[in-house]
Amino acid sequence: MQKRTLGNSNLEVSALGLGCMGMSFSYAPFPDKQEMIALIRTAVDRGVTFFDTAEVYGPFTNEELVGEALAPFRGQVAIATKFGFKPAANSESRWSELDSRPEHIKQVVEGSLKRLKVETIDLLYQHRVDPNVAIEDVAGAVKELIQEGKVKHFGLSEAGVQTIRRAHAVQPVTALQSEYSLWWREPEGEILPTLEELGIGFVPFSPLGKGFLTGKIDENTTFDSSDFRNTIPRFEPEARKANQTLVDLLSAIAQRKQVTPAQIALAWLLAQKPWIVPIPGTTKLHRLEENIGAVSVELTPDDLHEIDSTASRIAVQGARYPEALEKMVGR
Repeated sequence: MQKRTLGNSNLEVSALGLGCMGMSFSYAPFPDKQEMIALIRTAVDRGVTFFDTAEVYGPFTNEELVGEALAPFRGQVAIATKFGFKPAANSESRWSELDSRPEHIKQVVEGSLKRLKVETIDLLYQHRVDPNVAIEDVAGAVKELIQEGKVKHFGLSEAGVQTIRRAHAVQPVTALQSEYSLWWREPEGEILPTLEELGIGFVPFSPLGKGFLTGKIDENTTFDSSDFRNTIPRFEPEARKANQTLVDLLSAIAQRKQVTPAQIALAWLLAQKPWIVPIPGTTKLHRLEENIGAVSVELTPDDLHEIDSTASRIAVQGARYPEALEKMVGR
């Protein structure tokens, strides 16, 4: 497995990480916990050294899963987790209440350390920007945690350019985690140039469009009743039908290279910048193997030009989030 360094930091990780959220959150039905522990450990065997979780996934159960699975590999892997939501009894309020007060951040970190079974969190992200708390105060709280040895690196998620700059001035930001894929290219406008200027790494989540870019989902696909994708406008049947054109493009290139559409989608992301580390999530061993295989897929300048020129003529249909979540991004 190739390695990459996130920005100007000394955080070196595998070129592809593993997003663990779907193992216990958002994408029901959830698999057996022991199966997921085995999957995470297989990922380590295959060279993956970067694992992503969050307090709110579950809440709490995903951190516990990741902590148990990675306990034998302390010092060999990097675990990223997140603070910033106020976990609640029902899923609706879980997503709507933000809390990045410094005292809350410190309280969350104590819980995360226990669940992850570590003495230090490798990378701690603010999950979403809290408009009620100055980002300088957030960065200052994480800076104190770094000085105390409880956190190594500071990250932001779905933050806008000005927030990134203000946070970075207080405590250097190691990585920004935001959605980025061939069907969500908004970060190319202002975000990527800002990260390059400041020396911040980029960790794209949903690099496979929440599964759509794998080519295994069409307008007739049905999801579990509690699957998060049921709430996303981009996953309405009509939108899926319209967006199939993008998958057709990936499939055509994949066929030519004798790989899969998912591998082309990930290879395209990896080719954008050397400090980009995608974190596709999966609960299936064959998908894990497929995703890891993307690291060795070579896309020539001609391939990349073909993808870009064709994709630029495709208007992706449907918002990427329901309205309540859309309000929380890009602040």
